[in-house]
Amino acid sequence: MFRVIKPEGFGNIQLEEVETPEVNANQIRVKADTTLISRGSELFRRYILEEAVSPSIMGYSLTGTVDAVGDQVVGYNVGDRVMAVAPHAQYVVMEPNETDGRVVSLPTEVNFEAGTFLPLATSAVAWSDSSGVKAGDTVVILGQGLVGSLMMQVIRGYSPERVLTVDALAFRCGLSAQLGADVSINAEEEDPVQTVRRRTDGRGADLVIDCVGGHAGVKSFEQAQDMVRQFGTIQLIALYQQKPLPLHSSKMMSKRLVAGILTDEPRASIASRALQKIENGEIRTGEMITHRFDYKEAKEAFDLLWNTPGDALGVCIKW
Repeated sequence: MFRVIKPEGFGNIQLEEVETPEVNANQIRVKADTTLISRGSELFRRYILEEAVSPSIMGYSLTGTVDAVGDQVVGYNVGDRVMAVAPHAQYVVMEPNETDGRVVSLPTEVNFEAGTFLPLATSAVAWSDSSGVKAGDTVVILGQGLVGSLMMQVIRGYSPERVLTVDALAFRCGLSAQLGADVSINAEEEDPVQTVRRRTDGRGADLVIDCVGGHAGVKSFEQAQDMVRQFGTIQLIALYQQKPLPLHSSKMMSKRLVAGILTDEPRASIASRALQKIENGEIRTGEMITHRFDYKEAKEAFDLLWNTPGDALGVCIKW
């Protein structure tokens, strides 16, 4: 079988041929159909590093069919369609667990490509639960990559009065409006802080969710502090900014800062809710997919996301 690896060297994505893994009594094996590249973590925490990265963390969104089942496994059979939180590979071995959501059965209504969005969609639901969003709020979401787009779609289910999104790439701004943003702000064409202030009559947003990872996340976190109203909330989701984030005490007085996920609901339960949103069309994964690559072109897929972020969003690898 083949799997994606990243040996030493910036952007050094390769394929490695290894033995197909066998299952023990408590495991299942999944034959991959599709994997999804998560630009934030997979580029800024893997691709750009000079050092080698363990193959075990090269990816975490895989869908496929169970092709081997251990003697002690219950609830899974050969032929079942599943999502697995697993790296880019032709075959992966997983140990199913009722609570951690790392293996989830897919209904026939959710195709393999849509299913690859489930790990990030599950996080989006958990992040939204943790944000404190209330019906009638004005919400600003900074960044419209995969995470930001999913947050925008999920947060609409909490009945905010309006959702404003910000990105510096025209393609992402257009897709954000297409997928349901009330206002999409192109940060290359207008000052997003001034625009948010103007559209809230100078008050600021009730909730600002920062989904801008990588180097640009330093600036976006500072902008979030200027966009949020008094007694409002900033939720920080983005990671891998490569340097400390600026936190101004004078700007954060009488405001809240939430970091990541604060809910203790079992991950499997959250995944079930996220899967329902994909199934019923609240999360429109089909419109988020921009490219599909054969696994033999894995390096080209990663390079595309790094070199031309303005042209790509959901990039799938087909196995």
